[in-house]
Amino acid sequence: MHSAQPLTLDNLRTAVADGTIDTVAVSFTDMQGRLQGKRIHAPFFLDEVVHHGTEGCNYLLAVDIDMNTVSGYAMSSWDTGYADFVLAPDFATLHRVPWEDGTVGVLCDLLTIDGEPVTASPRQVLRRQAERLADAGMVALAGTELEFIVFRDTYEEAWASGYRDLTPANQYNVDYSMLGTARVEPLLRRIRNEMYVAGMTVESAKGECNLGQHEIAFKYREALGTCDNHVIYKTGAKEIAAQEGMALTFMAKYNEREGNSCHIHLSFRGADGALVMADDSDPTGMSALGKSFVAGQLAHALELSLLFAPQINSYKRYVEGSFAPTSIRWGRDNRTLGFRLVGHGPSLRLENRIPGGDVNPYLAVAGIIAAGIDGIDRGLELEPEFVGNAYVSDSPRVPTSLSAALDLWQGSSWVRETFGEDVQAHYANMARVEIAAFGAAVTDWERYRSFERI
Repeated sequence: MHSAQPLTLDNLRTAVADGTIDTVAVSFTDMQGRLQGKRIHAPFFLDEVVHHGTEGCNYLLAVDIDMNTVSGYAMSSWDTGYADFVLAPDFATLHRVPWEDGTVGVLCDLLTIDGEPVTASPRQVLRRQAERLADAGMVALAGTELEFIVFRDTYEEAWASGYRDLTPANQYNVDYSMLGTARVEPLLRRIRNEMYVAGMTVESAKGECNLGQHEIAFKYREALGTCDNHVIYKTGAKEIAAQEGMALTFMAKYNEREGNSCHIHLSFRGADGALVMADDSDPTGMSALGKSFVAGQLAHALELSLLFAPQINSYKRYVEGSFAPTSIRWGRDNRTLGFRLVGHGPSLRLENRIPGGDVNPYLAVAGIIAAGIDGIDRGLELEPEFVGNAYVSDSPRVPTSLSAALDLWQGSSWVRETFGEDVQAHYANMARVEIAAFGAAVTDWERYRSFERI
């Protein structure tokens, strides 16, 4: 196994010259958090794409999940002719792709043909907030915890069955079970090892509560790098599962049991590594800056819920007693809350438990950073820690639908000022498209209830 050493352009040139590498997967993350792009012949990549980037139709940031062109996007439409944008490789993201023979990958930033950043692209949304934080002399460290459910069926079999009667990889709750997780260890081991080769620092794998549900954890790092790794891992895990004749899903709520979460751990550090959020002399373990950071999360969680829960299905995960949060409160090491403070000193960070496995990490992390900056800039006072079971409290609640989240997002002047009118409008339109598509669908639930009995 290769070590998880960074891959450089010089390494790539050597590997192409000796025939080890023949393909470069050039991709970017779309609105839905998926990798889109091209596989480019490696010599052509080195000769041309390295210097000029490559092009893709700008409809890739203006389609629904089914890749249908939809109206309402300023950047891309029939009226503007569906022009190209440029995929500009970020060579710091060069990585091996061991689950594809002879392949390396690279992630891109999106530019207009004139060379300007495409401001609504998820990676650019995060970059802008990271730059604001850097201007304040700080950096964000983040970690994402993605859960998924594994099935013994292939993706093709699952599609053909209408995703009904699938066979989960485990038949009972295997949360922390060494015996239960051993049943799926050949798949999980391959994912862990190949993500290590791709350059990630792998920590562990464990079982979760739903049938066939598991989680693989990776070490935290600077926020942009964490999100880059997140999307590479999510795509790679699906590819590896498919190669093994299995399928896995990250959807937030697959069935009526526990949903797939994506808890996001985040903290601010000084540019010099200073622990600006921590103060062990305070009963909370937080400095004044740290308290204002948390207060900012509470202040803006509702209007950012569209970024944390971007799909219709996302909101079905918020069920009392399911370990998914329903309240906008904070406390130390309390899993009934939307925000859980964990660690001390260098390990102190805030866990945002609101996002599910369907989250776009760039957008969610950008929202957390922006809320933290606002809390610090305004010196927001932090409310007292919540102690107890928040499920039965009268706390402010996470929105219960995408429609409610859309109203909060598009009605927020802070969102408009922080992310820009174009970004606010772009993601509001994404939500409207999903709501309209769901409203037009006739579901199995309706047929079962109404076919005979109505």
